[in-house]
Amino acid sequence: MGRLVVVSNRVTKSDSSNSGSKGGLAVGVTAAMSRDGGLWFGWNGKVESRDEQIPKVEKSGVIEYATISLKPAEYNQYYKGFANSVLWPLFHQRPDLMNYDVSDYQGYLSVNQKMAQSLLPLLKPDDIIWVHDYHLIPMGKMLRDAGVKSPIGFFLHTPFPPFDLLRTVPDYKNILHFLLAYDLVGLQTEADYCGFYMSIGYGLKGEALPGKRYRVGELSCTAGVYPISIETENLRTASKTGESSEEFKRLNSSLSGRQLIIGVDRLDYSKGLAQRMQAYERLLKNYSEFLRKVVYLQIAPISRGDVEAYRDLAQTIDRHVGHIVGGYADFDWMPLRYLTRGFRRNTILAMYNRARVGFVTPLRDGMNLVAKEYVAAQDPEDPGVLVLSHMAGAADELDAAVRVNPYDIDNVAKSLAEALRMPADERIDRWKKMMSVLRANNIHTWQATFLRDLQAAALLRL
Repeated sequence: MGRLVVVSNRVTKSDSSNSGSKGGLAVGVTAAMSRDGGLWFGWNGKVESRDEQIPKVEKSGVIEYATISLKPAEYNQYYKGFANSVLWPLFHQRPDLMNYDVSDYQGYLSVNQKMAQSLLPLLKPDDIIWVHDYHLIPMGKMLRDAGVKSPIGFFLHTPFPPFDLLRTVPDYKNILHFLLAYDLVGLQTEADYCGFYMSIGYGLKGEALPGKRYRVGELSCTAGVYPISIETENLRTASKTGESSEEFKRLNSSLSGRQLIIGVDRLDYSKGLAQRMQAYERLLKNYSEFLRKVVYLQIAPISRGDVEAYRDLAQTIDRHVGHIVGGYADFDWMPLRYLTRGFRRNTILAMYNRARVGFVTPLRDGMNLVAKEYVAAQDPEDPGVLVLSHMAGAADELDAAVRVNPYDIDNVAKSLAEALRMPADERIDRWKKMMSVLRANNIHTWQATFLRDLQAAALLRL
């Protein structure tokens, strides 16, 4: 196999000990490239007035990083605009939060073109190109139009919407045509795959071919389900390392033997944080046995704070936090701790291990690697319990979790009580079932399976 070239919106240098606030894409890509390396290309996260076309290339370990910056207008239209004010809410089933502007769409295409042109001089004939996520959907077609013959695959980390939602975007047919330019389109779940092929069929009158292949005119691609995963076997060791951190020692000491419920999410409306806090308050109200006996720690680093929907969300969560603390806190017990900053990765994993309950209840999520990491970080002899929304992609695999509907506040509270009371034998049984899944499909299996299928799909194009 040739060199792997990963293309994503953001490029994050590898440092497994300091990635507590990284998203699932960054964690997954870093882990997937950690063995065989390759080139990772994308935006460096900087917004600068000068027009930068030539990538800055650096190497760390086995991974070579190539990055460019964005100009203010590019950031506003491509990233803040079409990607995160149209595609993100759409793909997470929130069309009410979409803010469509045709100039943002044009900026989205322009930045994709800029990134494609910046990548071209770095490519080699035998490269295998793997484009990631909704920011860069047009990238494959632009590389093909520039003459790139290498296999090009695409993986969507978010959910893919049903057709009726997708077509609320004026440019949805263009989005589908862009996806058809890839040799292989990877999706997280069967529901996402269903949304994709139904959209090709109904939206473009596409033809379904054998082998999960779809054709519209001269364009064709293969699609499949490839649930992203984690470095399963390494996380328990990493969690033990994290126990030596000052932050973990302070947390553990402050709990005074109380049971810990933990949630770790970016501050995003897709994560269901408001409903989660309502469910926790309902637990305290309806199950008095847990008063003064539990602490809920919610870590939620602020993201996209310059987007109005996120500013509104932050204010809503602040009100929920104040209501719970004001109504239940005592001079020696703080029932809820809410932190909007990230922590070192090993420290987070140690916190997972300490927590009796992993509280993962998004309203919609492509996968949610926190759920998988929580399970993998547990002590086999005394594991905690994962309370997991069935709206997270991870619920398809982790069916031994306590699965909940995040909109059903009373039931989530009841499930929290069930998790906190659960006897050791049941906790161990559930944990073993989930770990068998995570061992069978770890991050390296995910990468190898996708790249194998990409090369097979590319042969159909020749």
